[in-house]
Amino acid sequence: MSEHFPPEQFINRELSLLEFNKRVLALAKDPTVPLLERLRFLCITCTNLDEFFEIRVAALKQRMAIGALAQGPEELAASEVFGVIRSEMLTVVKEQYELLNDVLFPSLADAGVNFVRSEHWTEEQSEWLEKYFMEQVVPVLTPLTFDPSRPFPRLLNKSLNFIVRLNGRDAYGRKRHRGMLQAPRSLPRVIPLPESMSNTDSHDYVFLSSVIRVHVEKLFPGLNVDGCYQFRVTRNSNLYVDEEEVSDLVGTLEGQLEASRYGDGVRIEIGHECPPDLQEFLLDHFHLDENDMYLVDGPVNLNRLATVCNIDDRPDLLFKPFIQGIPKELLENPDLFKVLQKKNVMLFHPYQSFTPVVDFIRQASRDKNVLAIKITLYRSGPDSPIVDLLVRAARAGKEVTVIIELMARFDEAANISLANRLQEAGAHVVYGLVGFKTHAKMTLVVRREDGELARYVHLGTGNYHHNTSKIYTDYGYLSSDKKLGEDVHKVFMQLTSLTEATDLKLMLTSPFNLYDSVIAKIRREADNAREGKKARIIAKVNSLGEPTVISELYAASQAGVQIDLIVRGICSLRPGVPGLSENIRVRSILGRFLEHSRVYYFYNDGKPEHYCASADWMARNLLKRNESCYPVRQKHLKEQIMRDLELYLKDNCQAWELRGDGSYVRLTPGDGEDRMSAQETFLDLYASDQLA
Repeated sequence: MSEHFPPEQFINRELSLLEFNKRVLALAKDPTVPLLERLRFLCITCTNLDEFFEIRVAALKQRMAIGALAQGPEELAASEVFGVIRSEMLTVVKEQYELLNDVLFPSLADAGVNFVRSEHWTEEQSEWLEKYFMEQVVPVLTPLTFDPSRPFPRLLNKSLNFIVRLNGRDAYGRKRHRGMLQAPRSLPRVIPLPESMSNTDSHDYVFLSSVIRVHVEKLFPGLNVDGCYQFRVTRNSNLYVDEEEVSDLVGTLEGQLEASRYGDGVRIEIGHECPPDLQEFLLDHFHLDENDMYLVDGPVNLNRLATVCNIDDRPDLLFKPFIQGIPKELLENPDLFKVLQKKNVMLFHPYQSFTPVVDFIRQASRDKNVLAIKITLYRSGPDSPIVDLLVRAARAGKEVTVIIELMARFDEAANISLANRLQEAGAHVVYGLVGFKTHAKMTLVVRREDGELARYVHLGTGNYHHNTSKIYTDYGYLSSDKKLGEDVHKVFMQLTSLTEATDLKLMLTSPFNLYDSVIAKIRREADNAREGKKARIIAKVNSLGEPTVISELYAASQAGVQIDLIVRGICSLRPGVPGLSENIRVRSILGRFLEHSRVYYFYNDGKPEHYCASADWMARNLLKRNESCYPVRQKHLKEQIMRDLELYLKDNCQAWELRGDGSYVRLTPGDGEDRMSAQETFLDLYASDQLA
């Protein structure tokens, strides 16, 4: 049993998440990364920080309002955490725009990708942009001025807007001082100029905000425009569903989604040239103060630049393309059922293709001997081939059961639409339980073979999303193992009937036995270490924050267990602290692909256990979600997973090491040490099928 560790032995999760986004920004600064990929990483920091404010800071501000502590075992005042975030964010924003203006824009211009400022427009470009403004922009713009009968409009979360300083009288003789515009969502924020106006082999772009600012006087005829300044408000996007009161989850959620578009403001970004009186006007209107304001030297929505990051004819500015591998046994035999009758198959995305997973469901949808298909969908993405196949199977009369998590953050509306489509096709659609998201990644296929029923399963660490499978690292496991199939069947029964899956032979699940099992396995390693036996734990997760798990890891470290943790994002554990965690090492891997796989390894006195899971080591995953965790037992697959983990632990190019004070240091090859990138090595091993 571990002792209770004091609050100062934990790192606040919000500050840890902010550290993660600083590491992403470091990739945008990295001169060894291709230019357009650096721009993409900069856009990712913007998108990540949007969500950080919408969810994390929004919740923090609500706690501040009542004088509460921030979430977590650290016992920090919410106001204290907010103060640190504010200070750190001022530096992050400054670095973002300095990188964009002083490094990326000039370097891209040298490479023939130009973001043309209005003062550099040629006469031909100016004429074309004026025509574009009049024909494409003006018809969908709504210029507004304010008076008691025309209050400040409601503005959508993260929309691009302009506050305009006016001088003069309107057509009715009344003085006008301020106006505003909201950029229509239908218009691109970055406008490509015609090739005929660009130099040979160059790509020229103009920001919509520049076009509107230059021509804004045309929208307020008879008034003098003395200034036009962009701004963007980030709103609270947390959804609040009372599980005790809700009687119609879909209806309640649809109402919450609509309301969240106009939630309370938590941050405002304003063009740095905006004068103080207009800044104050905007702050007053949105009930914000200066600590919520960020002045930016450039576009207020950096993530819109991502549309430029896929220029087809400039492969020199992008990561080198690769062909995803497919295991040899699947290349030799396209009949997945016959392959799985002989052996299990492990896929490592994105180095290996997601196509076999789609083919698994495609074959099941067409096979006359397949009676039922069951699947969990958390995020499937638009135009999902898997959803198309499930619709086809349901229409063909197969028993199709789909467990859809309506509360998948930012995918709620898409999942409601998906549920309706599947129901119309005749599928059984079951929603995740309010308060216990269904985050497990499972497919079960029931097939009649020789008069008996056989079960085939796919279990994954990531979502059934064909697009993210190309950029997220995840394991997928295909099997016809009888015990595993029975376990998956019981878990599906649990999810549809809301009963507990008992007598599972192989699988561990949340919110039932996974948490207790992880604790027990950590304690077993500690007990073995105390007895003088070799003891080791390796865990790769996206986030680590559950206080008891961290306390058990501290206790195991004190007992002598060697612990390696590969944690991409939030990590509340302090490693390397003398007398506490000197046997724990924590690293974060960031690179071309988003590290998303969850793997747990326990040495177990020479009988190693390897698990893949959908669950991170956070309280929400272990205690408040439906999660799946499955053992990998075949010798060659265990060796494969172990080899992958060891490569992550040898990385000295894309690895950041966490220090006990909560800071991260990027690792670099030492004198005489070979350069080692795990992701690049996996491309060589898996994408070229050298391991097949």
